[in-house]
Amino acid sequence: MKSLALSASPRTQTRRKGARKIRSSGRIPAIIYGRHNPPQNLEIDSKQFDELVHKAHTEIILVDLTVEGDAKPARLALVQDVQHHPLSGHILHVDLHEVKADEKVSIEVPVEAVGVPDGVKNGGGTLEHVRFRVRVRCLPKDLPEQINVDVTHLKVGETLHIGEIPAPAGVEILGDKKIPVLAVAAPVAEAAAETTTPAAGEAAKQPEMIKEKKEEAAPEKKK
Repeated sequence: MKSLALSASPRTQTRRKGARKIRSSGRIPAIIYGRHNPPQNLEIDSKQFDELVHKAHTEIILVDLTVEGDAKPARLALVQDVQHHPLSGHILHVDLHEVKADEKVSIEVPVEAVGVPDGVKNGGGTLEHVRFRVRVRCLPKDLPEQINVDVTHLKVGETLHIGEIPAPAGVEILGDKKIPVLAVAAPVAEAAAETTTPAAGEAAKQPEMIKEKKEEAAPEKKK
């Protein structure tokens, strides 16, 4: 994965009032943390960050972070979390996770189905995403934006599991290999018929059972 340039400056105002002041000036409160350095409060230009997000075209963003006044060279980091205002959608805060170029990272990446399953094209089934993401481990440079999975061979009733997903070069897919990720479900009409047929059969027997109970409960006629 290609890293994108991002600049920031140290943040001195950390309380809620200070955060509001930073946002009103067109900047975003942020923090960077990792295993090798203590956490550092930052602020980022909101316009630059918006452009970076649009340029990335993916949920996973790797940045080369340059901090103003910092003697360290650019720091490699993943955008870990972006908090938005629930009403306006404006970015409230950004979390950055510092990583090393020569150390593997574990992160969840989206799974994208490629092609039309045979069970959908010829069997009238429906493709279902059981899991939309899988966790992978690799070097930052090998991080995939998403994992594409060919589903054209799947027939109705068939499932593709984690262990059946081909991993990109340099990438290890983590998790139980038997966990389902994609499946082709039976047509709705067929599934509905299977569930309603037994109930109909039981309903047909019900009047006869009620009749028997009534006959048993009927009192004897007086002679």
